[in-house]
Amino acid sequence: MLKKSFKKPVFLLLTALFLILGACSNANDETGEKKQGTESNESTHGAHSNMNHSGSSEVPEGMKVSDNPKYEVGSQAIIESDHMEGMKGAVATIVGAYDTTVYTISYTPTDGGERVENHKWVIHEEIQDAGDEPFKPGSEVTINAEHMEGMDGVTAEIDSAEATTVYMVDFTTTDGEEVTNHKWVTESELSPTK
Repeated sequence: MLKKSFKKPVFLLLTALFLILGACSNANDETGEKKQGTESNESTHGAHSNMNHSGSSEVPEGMKVSDNPKYEVGSQAIIESDHMEGMKGAVATIVGAYDTTVYTISYTPTDGGERVENHKWVIHEEIQDAGDEPFKPGSEVTINAEHMEGMDGVTAEIDSAEATTVYMVDFTTTDGEEVTNHKWVTESELSPTK
């Protein structure tokens, strides 16, 4: 009789322990899925799924370094845009400043992903056979940049074009991700630090 009464509490204790461990395991899996989903599908942030936030310090051939940028290399500015989650409000260190034409583009990724609308930004020097004259909205172009997966080599439509100074920046997102050599932020997307 003692053996029967002892087995039942042990069985219940073990069952409860397995349920708790199982719940913890599922919570970790769900958290992992949510985190991965945030990184790989940022459609709520300008359709920037699979965006390569950090990049190399190399710039396309023919880039013109800005003679008189509003934000000098080495200075800091506040990012006012939200190309990616955690970007808006981050303090950026200016790594490079270049005068060019920037474009928003729409395209269907080469990897079969969903169509991207109004991607910000591709610069003139990242377009195949760009020449000297800027492209007009509605033009079809081939992109030579990999800001996002499935972008390099894609045929895209120019949505808008603007001559401005663009910046390559380093920053830490508001949720703690360190981003280096992010390309590109326009002058109008930055504000002075206080």
